[in-house]
Amino acid sequence: MEIQETQVLVTNDAVVLGILMVMLALIFKTSTSGHKFWKRFYSVIPMLLLCYFLPSLLNTFNIVDGEKSQLYYVASRFLLPSCLVLLTLSVDLKEIIKLGPKALIMFFTATVGVILGGPLAILIASAIDPSIIGGVGPEAVWRGMTTIAGSWIGGGANQAAMFEMFKPSNELYSVMITVDIVIAELTLALILIGIGKTKQIDKAFNADSSAIEGLKKKMEEYSLSIAKVTSLSDFMLILGLCFGATAFSHFLADIIAPWISLNAPYLDKYSLTSGFFWLVVFATAIGVTLSFTRFRDLEGAGASKIGSVFIYVLVATIGMKMDITAIMDHVGLFLVGGIWMAFHLLLLLLVGKLIKAPYFFLAVGSTANVGGAASAPVVAAAFHPSLAPVGVLLAVLGYVMGTYGAWFCGVIMETVSP
Repeated sequence: MEIQETQVLVTNDAVVLGILMVMLALIFKTSTSGHKFWKRFYSVIPMLLLCYFLPSLLNTFNIVDGEKSQLYYVASRFLLPSCLVLLTLSVDLKEIIKLGPKALIMFFTATVGVILGGPLAILIASAIDPSIIGGVGPEAVWRGMTTIAGSWIGGGANQAAMFEMFKPSNELYSVMITVDIVIAELTLALILIGIGKTKQIDKAFNADSSAIEGLKKKMEEYSLSIAKVTSLSDFMLILGLCFGATAFSHFLADIIAPWISLNAPYLDKYSLTSGFFWLVVFATAIGVTLSFTRFRDLEGAGASKIGSVFIYVLVATIGMKMDITAIMDHVGLFLVGGIWMAFHLLLLLLVGKLIKAPYFFLAVGSTANVGGAASAPVVAAAFHPSLAPVGVLLAVLGYVMGTYGAWFCGVIMETVSP
């Protein structure tokens, strides 16, 4: 038995980190390749899925021990709050407001669709087969679904935050990651198909798309205004800012969480006694606060790109803990995910029809939630290249909303779960 437990090829985390970084580098290099093979390959296999899947093979084939490695702890406690600061640092609330009420209405409709769709999916699935959404403790399905809520409202960072707050088992989490990616990619495919029929959809909605032309001009000006040549001092300032904010967030969390645990232990069910919860909340709040200062200009120097690097390192360390062989044992969870997403889309169509919103707002509003910063700019640019920053702005808003919205969704799902 002892031989089996220690039969791992690589135990040095420095070596493991190197392997993960090489994997990520190869994935990103091939995903941007112009070669026909790679274009076809990534048209079928999502890049993000590989970022989870390839590291999981290291664990599956006993090359590394994902449980004993400390890389995930480092990434979740240091890189995660740092990337939240950098991704929310660039949010321009004034510019988002200027996009018009319909853009924000559709964005928040998409958010509400995720928050309410999760509990609704649990209720429907429990009526069909209660065993699908059962489980107790770390195996409770609702716990795993909170990580999907984090991803579909915000992104990978928010998903990891939900994993830490609600603590589903690694096996359940690995299944939820797959449900998340497969359902989200299918939804993205539907949205992209809809772009080809934008005129027909706008006509059916009686939508006035003339405002989109004004948006194009505004976004072109915005893109030019933040562009700059990045210097070494810019990089040092970005890193000093995000890790300094992370340190301050840890400091506050270490004070508040124990105080609540001692004086109001009944708040534990809302995760308010969790130090990690407060760490994420404070990091997000600091990032949003700094967005009202000159520090937001660091976006032009690549603040969000550095934040994205942190996210993908985090994704790789999460993937390293996955058990891909457990997926086939939870096929019913894909039904739950499909019901969840169907409600999200139907609510968007209903509200879009009622307020006569252009399809652009519907598509980007949904993708800014479900797809995040990786997909929203792509969808926005499919309408016009200069509109890509609209997707970025709304996706960043999603990062701000992700942790809070997913936490609220999790509380409701726990309430309605059998």
